[in-house]
Amino acid sequence: MELTPPSNWGRWGPEDERGTLNHITDKARARGVEEAREGRVVSLARRVTPVPLGGPIPFAPGPAPAAVLQMLSFTGSPARALSDVLVVNTHHAGLTHIDALAHVPVNGQVYPGVPLSDAVARGGVAHGSTGAFADGLATRGVLLDLAPGDRLPPGHLVMGHDLDAAEARAGVRVESGDALVVRGGRPVRGIPEEPPPVMTLDAVRWLADREVSLYAGDVGDPPPLPGATGPMPLHGIALARLGMPLIDGTETDLLATTATELARAAFLFTLAPIPVTGATGIPVNPLAIF
Repeated sequence: MELTPPSNWGRWGPEDERGTLNHITDKARARGVEEAREGRVVSLARRVTPVPLGGPIPFAPGPAPAAVLQMLSFTGSPARALSDVLVVNTHHAGLTHIDALAHVPVNGQVYPGVPLSDAVARGGVAHGSTGAFADGLATRGVLLDLAPGDRLPPGHLVMGHDLDAAEARAGVRVESGDALVVRGGRPVRGIPEEPPPVMTLDAVRWLADREVSLYAGDVGDPPPLPGATGPMPLHGIALARLGMPLIDGTETDLLATTATELARAAFLFTLAPIPVTGATGIPVNPLAIF
């Protein structure tokens, strides 16, 4: 069994900030465009209702800290316009967001081996930030449903053979540059009394072998526990070592329903986040266009 975790450090040069997005070629984009035939559009994002700024503090301990806080303001009296300030807890578990490559360092370095002291400067991220997403993304997307019409059992460890089996059921093969969406049928916030199904290092090797460009899904890493050792497969290996952006908090059920109705699991995947640079992540609204 191969013990060394997969890595793309150095593959595209020591200053690379795109990671596996380098797999998205013109050919991959064109392959995605060919899948947009019916004109059906499905969002993979959670809807978020902001709470007033005087409400829960987003970083405070508690069962349900806010993902977005809102301060509403009025211009003129009587009001001639309304405005607001939004405070976003970017990596909130209930907020659909994309992780930049600098989000998780490895041994004091961020992808692809840049010292953390060089990657972070003046209160922002100078290397491996959300700037890599500023031009937007478009490629072919593929849904692999691990539990069609159902959900994975509690604590299920997703292995490469699970992804192979989902491919066979869907009659599709994940190719270099594809965006992969994995459905396990679990709610984004999970079920408190049950351990969630999780991706394994074996599954991450599968992603690396297929040259997946980015990962989205409702199956993620094990929740961090006190005393846990070793990197989390998705955040510690796929993101930090492969340079694979991760979209956390993805809604997959409507996508699965649409894919079943249309009898196909491939689509045009698009992502156009606001072009904010220097951040470790940003909220997004991924779209699947059939």
